Amino acid sequence: MYIIIVGGGKIGYYLSKKLIAEGHEVALMEKDRRRYAMLTEELGDVVVQGDGCEVRLMAEAGFGRADVVVAVTGDDEDNLVICQMAKKKFTTPRTVARVNNPANQQLFQQLGIDTTVSSTQIIFNLLEQQIETGEVIPLGALKNGNIEVVAITVSERSPVLGRTISELPLDKNALIISIVRNDNALLPQGDTRFENDDTVIVMVHADDEQQLRDIFGEVHD
Repeated sequence: MYIIIVGGGKIGYYLSKKLIAEGHEVALMEKDRRRYAMLTEELGDVVVQGDGCEVRLMAEAGFGRADVVVAVTGDDEDNLVICQMAKKKFTTPRTVARVNNPANQQLFQQLGIDTTVSSTQIIFNLLEQQIETGEVIPLGALKNGNIEVVAITVSERSPVLGRTISELPLDKNALIISIVRNDNALLPQGDTRFENDDTVIVMVHADDEQQLRDIFGEVHD
């Protein structure tokens, strides 16, 4: 697939790396010149410098042949404009938008954005639930797909305690997208170690939930 990501912050950066590693063709658009230079050093010529809201740059980046456009800037208005332009002008089959303010999520959906992701809403839903350690709790599913966002709480008896993310035998269909620790959401990296009472938020293929239970489940005497 050809996937265009607009917004070169941490989310756009890590998402690009993951998609490239999976063999997808990726373009990452970032308008800040300094950030663009840093990303180019790491990711190479997949990074495009410019404002993803500009029609000319959209055309140059290949919106017309993109399979998916993902808008993950820190500005909800920009994310909405990018996805609407992708849909209406370039007939992109699928759009995904980051929603920074949960109050805007319904508006995004009403205006035809295929998938919206609000980390604030996900964490709020998570904190509202009583979650037993080692239990896989569904938080939501991506529209028109078999991908779910789930949460797992690590206990002192969990086999992952003290291990790093890179040490886990995760299937390629599972991606750890955040760790909630002491009521703070962390963006995980390969060397992030699991601590007691961590809540791990994972994007996973529905058929692979059992693998998560096996990996994170508690060790019983």
